[in-house]
Formats: sequence, structure tokens, C-alpha cells
Amino acid sequence: MIFHSKPTLNKEDSSAVSRVINSGYISQGEAVARFESELAEYIGVKGGGAVSSGTSALHLSLIALGVKEGDDVAMPTYVCPALLNPINYIGANPLLIDINPDSYNISPADLKKKLTKKTRAVIVPHIFGLPADIKDILSIGIPVIEDCAQSVGAVYNGKKAGSFGHCAIFSFYATKVMTTGEGGMVVSNSDKILEKIKDLREYDHKPNYMVRYNYKMTDLQAAIGISQLKRLDSFISRRRNIALAYSKRFSELEIAIPKVYTEREHIYFRYVIKNRVKGQGSRVKGLEEDLKFFEVNGVKCMRPIFKPIHRYLKLKGFPEADRAWNELISIPIYPSLTDGDVKKIVRVTEKWQEAKVE
Repeated sequence: MIFHSKPTLNKEDSSAVSRVINSGYISQGEAVARFESELAEYIGVKGGGAVSSGTSALHLSLIALGVKEGDDVAMPTYVCPALLNPINYIGANPLLIDINPDSYNISPADLKKKLTKKTRAVIVPHIFGLPADIKDILSIGIPVIEDCAQSVGAVYNGKKAGSFGHCAIFSFYATKVMTTGEGGMVVSNSDKILEKIKDLREYDHKPNYMVRYNYKMTDLQAAIGISQLKRLDSFISRRRNIALAYSKRFSELEIAIPKVYTEREHIYFRYVIKNRVKGQGSRVKGLEEDLKFFEVNGVKCMRPIFKPIHRYLKLKGFPEADRAWNELISIPIYPSLTDGDVKKIVRVTEKWQEAKVE
């Protein structure tokens, strides 16, 4: 079975962790500070604050931007609940926005239509590794939190994703572009935001009392992060090469493939194809049946988003997100796939395409 996702780990990562263990200092320390500095430099911003997860990064970012109970926070509906949870932690209201049908990112047009006087921030994921229409969203004037959990290393108009908003969040979960096992980070050009993040992520040895959190990253995690960051560009290069192989063959088969944008450099955290075929008289099988077909043939594929937020909340009025949820299949794409694995995935996809037309 070829797994849908898999971390890319090697002896360098293991050695980095061993060095921290041998130092005798394994909690938040020098390695965390170094990881913060190196990632911020890579993204092209002033600094970073490492935390325990992408979720905690978003939670603290909302607080740092002054979002309070009863405020509205705009976010796309075509995401996982990791974005919704921190909004609920604060007691704010999620303002759900539909997506762009070509990029699957948040729709600036729908965002402009739905903004309220209480909207205090907008969360902008660069979904699947493709930068969103960040320039259009920034022009609205609402504070922007970029969600780079799937897009570390992606580029928009010559600048790294994560360098545009008031702040940006990252996740380093096991199956992300680069990993620390668990862990996250907030990066920003704002000293005020960075100071707030670093104050709130730990609760002890403070001159005053206020609600703070146990959101620290350990030096063990940071050591892996530093090691992974050194190889990040090679990870992205491998992802792009695999995507190129997929796109070349799938275009010949008339399988709908990810759109290419001249001003955006995709890193292909996810490679998605559509559960439909072109031409009249074609029959489309159900997506669950398609996923089963791939699995039976030794390739684990998934919905790229398990369920849009509006479906959890039993809301209607998000046609593009619904269409994506019903159509998109995420096939394996990660650096440790061998050329043989890639050929097998292509063969199974060819077989799947043939079976779809009856």
C-alpha cells in the first residue's frame, strides 16, 4: 500500500534530536530560539514565536490581534476544524466564506460581500500549497492571518507566503510539508505581536497574573525543525517534480489537474484531481466508491478536506465548497515516494479513469 501521507525523516533528524538529548536540556531553550530565527529569515519576516501546534499558533494570533468574544472572524469553509476551534476558544463568531473554484482558496469576492462591521480578522489559508489571492484580500483593510500550514515555501509575486499578513501561522504536524512531530509557529514583522505570542505561550515566572497557556515547543521538536528546514527546498523540488509527472500524463487522459498561475509558485502539499470526466454520456461514480477503487489497487487516496465547516454547522449557501467536496480526490505526493511509487500511482489513476467511462 502506498500511503496518502508520510513524513520525510532521515539520520540527520535523528542526530539533531540526539544532540539535544545529550545536552541535558530538552524543553524550550536555545534550539527553539534558533528555529524561530531561521524560519523567520527563510520566510522574510522579522521574527517568530514557536508553539505547540498550528492550532495554538492561531489561537494566540487571534488574541494578539485583539479579537474578543462576539467579534467576527472571516475564514473559508473549505478547511478542517483546526481553524474553527481557536475562534470558538475566544468566543468569537466564524464568518464562513466560499472558495475560488479554480484555486480552492478563499474567495475575495465572497469575502467582500459577507464582511460585517464586527469583522476583526480574516484567516487566509494558502490551501494545498498554492498561495491565495493575498493582494486582493489585503486591499480590503481587515487584519490578515496567513495560514501557511500547507504552504511553507510557496511564493506569491516573488515573496514567500507568510510574509504578507499581520502575522502568519505554521503547523509542523507529522504529515505537513516539514515536521517536528507536533508543533507550530507564528511569524510576523510586528514586534508587538511577537512579544504577545511569546508572553502568552507560557504561564510561569511572570510579574503579573493573567490567563496564559502551556503552548511551548520543546528543543527536541525544534531540533527536528532546524534539520528539516535545511532540506525544505529539496522537499519542495521533489514535490514539484512528482506533480509535473502527474500533470503531464493526466492531461493526456483529460483528467482535470491543478491550475498553474504565473504569479504563484505552488509547492504541491496536495495534488488533487476531480471525480468526473469530460464529454457527454459520461457517468460519474460516487467519490467514496472511487476512493475504495484506489485503495483496493494499493494507493491510499483521500478527500483533501474531510468535511467543510458549513457542513459540520449544517449551513447552506456554499456551492463552490460543496462542489470541491464532492469532486476532489487527493492522491499521494511527498518527497519519499520513489519513482516506482509514482509510476504505480499513475498506472492506478489510468485504470481508474478507464473505469469511470461506461
